[in-house]
Amino acid sequence: MSETYLTVAESATATFEVQGSEFLGHVAPADTVEAAEAFVERVRAEYDDATHNVPAYRVPAGSASARTPDGEVMLREYSSDDGEPTGSAGKPALNVLQQRAIRNVVAVVTRYYGGTNLGVGGLARAYSRAVKDGVDEAGVIEERPHRRLVVETEYDDSGTVRGVIESAGVEFDADYDERVRFALRVPVAEVESLVERLNSATSGRVDIDR
Repeated sequence: MSETYLTVAESATATFEVQGSEFLGHVAPADTVEAAEAFVERVRAEYDDATHNVPAYRVPAGSASARTPDGEVMLREYSSDDGEPTGSAGKPALNVLQQRAIRNVVAVVTRYYGGTNLGVGGLARAYSRAVKDGVDEAGVIEERPHRRLVVETEYDDSGTVRGVIESAGVEFDADYDERVRFALRVPVAEVESLVERLNSATSGRVDIDR
């Protein structure tokens, strides 16, 4: 479960024009279907005056343990033409992500129509380019599979828990309410050892949702 994969380093947008039509290729990292759909909705809301907002994404289909018979992570691959001619937009956008072997990624191509019909071939080239340019702008990195953990504890143990989390060097957000809640993003290969350390340091007084 410690294998690496390729994804984009950050959110980015690339822009160009083709015969008067403006294309904006937005890409972002996304670890779940929910995160990918949320990004698509944010772009649609921000560019609601556009002629089309074409989505495509490749993200894990379920939990990190969901695997194909070959041992590969099961992916949910989705695209839509969003009103463009069938096969001219969504599929070319998704093909770029597939050909670059990038996953945990979402793309939305925004188009403002410029008055000239580009034809199916022209549209396919433009939507492909928008995703390629967006990916290049964001940068491609090698990443390890991660899992989300939620750790809750009483205030008395919160300093100890935070110390263990910080020493592990994982990403986290802390919320101090009636109890202290830590939301962690942990490499899958390190989950078990971190859970053991947290339980050991607090004599089992933490609640861990994984």
